[in-house]
Amino acid sequence: MEETGPLLVERRPDIVEPAAGEYSSSSTTTTTAVLLLATFVTFIGSFDSGCASGYSSAAESGIREDLGLTTAQYSVFASIFTFGAMLGATVSGKIADLIGRRKSIWLCDIFYVMGWLAILFAKGVWWLDFGRLTMGFGAGIHTYVTSVYVAEITPKKIRGGFMAANMLVLCFGVSLMFFMGNVLTWRTMAIIGLVPCFVQSVGMFFILESPRWLAKIGREKELENTLQRLRGKNADIFSEMAEIKDYTKTFEQLSKTSILNLFERRYAHLLTIGVGIMLLQQFGGSNGILYYASSIFEAAGCSASVGTTAMAIIQIPFSTLNVILVDKSGRRPLLMVSAAGTCLGSILVGLGFLFQGFQYSSELCAILVLSGILIYMASFLAGMNATPYILMSEIFPVNIRGSAGSLVTFTHWFTAWIVSYSFNFLFDWSSPGVFFIFAAICGSTILFVAKLVPETKGRSLEEIQASMTHLLQ
Repeated sequence: MEETGPLLVERRPDIVEPAAGEYSSSSTTTTTAVLLLATFVTFIGSFDSGCASGYSSAAESGIREDLGLTTAQYSVFASIFTFGAMLGATVSGKIADLIGRRKSIWLCDIFYVMGWLAILFAKGVWWLDFGRLTMGFGAGIHTYVTSVYVAEITPKKIRGGFMAANMLVLCFGVSLMFFMGNVLTWRTMAIIGLVPCFVQSVGMFFILESPRWLAKIGREKELENTLQRLRGKNADIFSEMAEIKDYTKTFEQLSKTSILNLFERRYAHLLTIGVGIMLLQQFGGSNGILYYASSIFEAAGCSASVGTTAMAIIQIPFSTLNVILVDKSGRRPLLMVSAAGTCLGSILVGLGFLFQGFQYSSELCAILVLSGILIYMASFLAGMNATPYILMSEIFPVNIRGSAGSLVTFTHWFTAWIVSYSFNFLFDWSSPGVFFIFAAICGSTILFVAKLVPETKGRSLEEIQASMTHLLQ
């Protein structure tokens, strides 16, 4: 089908678009045992991603002491995880579309196991870097496919909460590593990181494929059976199934879309939202703080163990707050309040290091840095941590979801790599300056969300895509 105008979908007389709210059954909030099992098994991989993310900060002193790594070598080790994720992101959408969501998650486990084993038995920097790179590749695939899978199997009224819970579980993994870094060796932590991989690999035998992926490849009988099991044996799933099939048929009848086709004018608004929010999330400094928290606290005159323990403690309650609020307050307000909090936290940290340079009280500097980091992380966890991934999985129609998802996930990990690799060098250049830069970017996020990001709370994926189509007319 040839399309030259700005419309995302051409109106077709043979396909009737549902009115908003027409499919009442799709608004169900039922959480069946099958749905809970599927999300639980999926979340295990997110937990391991959290372990991998928190590992570099928790294991820094032990690895550098045992293997004699320089600052530059350790910066490579910590940041190469994001570089590997960037590579994984480039193929994540295509893999998820080609082999399905379930098998893609399984593939991630293979890379996680290889990575943890390489780190566990590492005798030098090369094996460390290989293990970290391999884990990152798996995480790049996992970031996209998990978000899409959870979005595609959950009812619309509770979709945001389930997806935020995915990030909550990831924060559990980060917290666990921060706690264990105070008491266990870095090799022991690598062994613990292996456990979730094996648990999830077994659990994958018992979960269902995404009904929207089944519709995409034309397996309609499996679509019906899967949707019925996800919603419950007594649930009326036929109107929701019709909605999925109608929109899948509509978008699939458009020409196949490659990465290059995404830059056409008709997709400009969607890409601006998806790519823009990921750029702002990462350039706001979250990975720099997460990966090098111990070094930041030590430079401020704080106890690294006290600081990282405090960070570990706040991970869970504020991530839980995100789960509670995302389907109540909506995506837009949550993002703006979260960005304002990270901006304030960055300013406090910058002031702490600025006062340190002017020989102010060391206690004052330490308090400002510690409180600023905790305010930053609490605010980030309550909104900016999970909500961009929720939006990413909601706004793209099925015909470009794979390509667009790969691009947005690549953007996330590419900018994460830039921040995680350059942070130590920027911190040496100007410890207050780098946090004031983070503050400026976090402040600009508020304006970006206010001007461009739509509200998607309480709407089915098909309703969201229809509204985005109307927005582009």
